Amino acid sequence: MRPVLFISDLHLDASRPEIVQLFLQFLQQRATQAEALYILGDFFEAWIGDDAVTPDHPVIAALKAFSTTGVPLYVMRGNRDFLLGEQFEQMTGARLLPDPTVITLGDERVLLMHGDSLCTDDTEYQQFRAMVHDPQWQQMFLAKSIEERMEMARRARQESTARNSQLMDTQESIMDVNQGAVEQIMLEHDVQRLIHGHTHRPKVHTFTLKEKRATRIVLGDWYDQGSVLEYRDGAYDLQDIPSA
Repeated sequence: MRPVLFISDLHLDASRPEIVQLFLQFLQQRATQAEALYILGDFFEAWIGDDAVTPDHPVIAALKAFSTTGVPLYVMRGNRDFLLGEQFEQMTGARLLPDPTVITLGDERVLLMHGDSLCTDDTEYQQFRAMVHDPQWQQMFLAKSIEERMEMARRARQESTARNSQLMDTQESIMDVNQGAVEQIMLEHDVQRLIHGHTHRPKVHTFTLKEKRATRIVLGDWYDQGSVLEYRDGAYDLQDIPSA
């Protein structure tokens, strides 16, 4: 059986060409041997709208070429690329997934999420998230020029970086998922396994849910290296992908 692959939090950006190249190599080599590839959010460092890129963008063109291999490609929006839309699907051949989504692996129902909605202790971020997911806010943002959107995204990244640095110094735990929120959504979807990204804290967590063993698998980011979760024949393997 070919593996099913899960990645997230690549934060692809022209300022980090080595990670872009690492992903392109992964896409052209390992991913072509997969049963399916799932990208669970924050694929891009920032996505200001489908109209801001063209089909000849290196990553877009690579995704389109990959989609012709016949390996299903699924992409979930993250907090950095929540504006991915229909034009992105058309340009790449990817299928956008709602957050959350339940899939079946083997005979098990598995819940997929980006993970930011689980960080409920961070009330300030959740208020921001609600704002930018509001259709009226998105319509307003997309009506601006590309230059204006780029500047807004740049400022938002700066503010986010400064705030996250402050929280790591004082209240780092607030940036992680809330266990109660995890258990609630797993119960809502009747699953015993959750796969998500966002927190950049790769690990396999086990706990008890409905008097049964439950598992939460956190995907790693692609800042200093790559990270992939491989599912094959009922087994899950969280792996690093060394950079060149």
